[in-house]
Amino acid sequence: MEILMSILAGILFATAIYNLLQKQLLRIIIGTVLLSHGAHLFILTMGQLKTGKPPIIVEGVEQYTDPLPQALILTSIVISFGVTSLLLVLSYRASKLNESDNMEELRGSEHE
Repeated sequence: MEILMSILAGILFATAIYNLLQKQLLRIIIGTVLLSHGAHLFILTMGQLKTGKPPIIVEGVEQYTDPLPQALILTSIVISFGVTSLLLVLSYRASKLNESDNMEELRGSEHE
């Protein structure tokens, strides 16, 4: 299971890097979202996946799942949602003002 999650995280990282290197703003934002999802899966895999084990220590339980990666991922999901919302609003505003979402056109000329 951990190998499958590692492969999936690697695929997400690869597609995120590919999208980050594109010229359209929306693809760059999709790249950042995929990068954060890949990081979530990577953190979850680092916590050693144990199916059927409770995330807390109670009486009579000898093996449990570490709750720290789950808490870190939950916090990271909230932060990445806020960053994604901010990026979408900024890209919408920039594309409306400049009538383009191409990064080459938004960069401007060297003479300005």
